Amino acid sequence: MLFSGRQNFRKTIFLRRHKPLLYTIGDLHLSRTVKKPMDIFGARWNGHDEKIEENWRKKITTEDTVVIPGDISWAMTLDEARADFDFIESLPGKKIMLKGNHDYYWQTKKKLCDFISACGYETMTFLQNDAVETEDFIICGSRGWYNDDKENLARGADNKKIIAREVVRLKMSIDAAKKLRDAAAERGENKEILAFLHFPAIFKGYMCDEIIMELYRGGIERCYYGHIHGNYEAPAKISYADIDFYLVSADYLLFDPLAIQKNVDIARR
Repeated sequence: MLFSGRQNFRKTIFLRRHKPLLYTIGDLHLSRTVKKPMDIFGARWNGHDEKIEENWRKKITTEDTVVIPGDISWAMTLDEARADFDFIESLPGKKIMLKGNHDYYWQTKKKLCDFISACGYETMTFLQNDAVETEDFIICGSRGWYNDDKENLARGADNKKIIAREVVRLKMSIDAAKKLRDAAAERGENKEILAFLHFPAIFKGYMCDEIIMELYRGGIERCYYGHIHGNYEAPAKISYADIDFYLVSADYLLFDPLAIQKNVDIARR
C-alpha cells in the first residue's frame, strides 16, 4: 500500500507539472528573409532568435500555448514571412499571434488563415477581432495605438481615427471573449479574460484613455503589451484603473517567454 501511495503521489506531481500552461513573449522581430538587424537597440539583441529558441525549448511543451503580441516578422509579404513562420511552427506549443506595427505582411484574417493552411502549419492562430480559449484563460486583444510614437507622428498619422478603429476592434475581441467565458462558466469552468496589445496603453506618463476605458468596461484585470525596446529600467507591471499592465517585449524578458499564472480570485466588475 505504501508503494502504491508513492506511485500515486509521483503520478500527481507529474500531472501537475505537465498541465498545459500559458506563456507570452512579444516582438520576436524575426528576419530570416528580410535582413533587419536588431542590434541597433543594443548588444542584448545579438543572436536573439537563437536565445528565443533555446529558452522556449527549455520550458514550453507541445501542450502549452504562447501568445505573441505583435512585431513577429520583418517580412513585407506573406511569402517573405514563410521562413519566419517555419521557425515559429518548429517550436513546441500552440501560438496565438497578434498584429504589431511592423508586421507589414499582415492581411485579412481569411488570407492569413488560408496561407498557414496552404503551408501546412498546425500550431499557429491569428487573433483579430475575435478571441481564443485556452486551458485556463480566454485570450483577446488588438494592436492598439501609441499616439506619442515618433514614427507615427512623423508619418502624419491620424491618431484620433486610428484609435477609434482600434477601440472598435478591441471591443469586438472582448465581446467575443465574454461569450467564450460565459460558455465555459456554464460548464463549471472559471476562466479569466486576458487582454494583449502590441502598443502600450500606459507607459512613462503616456496614456491612451480610449483603450484603457475599453479594457475597464470589459472587466479586464490583466493586460500584456510589447513594442517598447531598450527601456530595461521600466517596471514590469503598471497598475491603473484596476488593471495590471505587463511589459513583455522579447528583449525586456531577456528573450525568455513569461509564464502567466492563473488568478484564483477572479473579481469580475
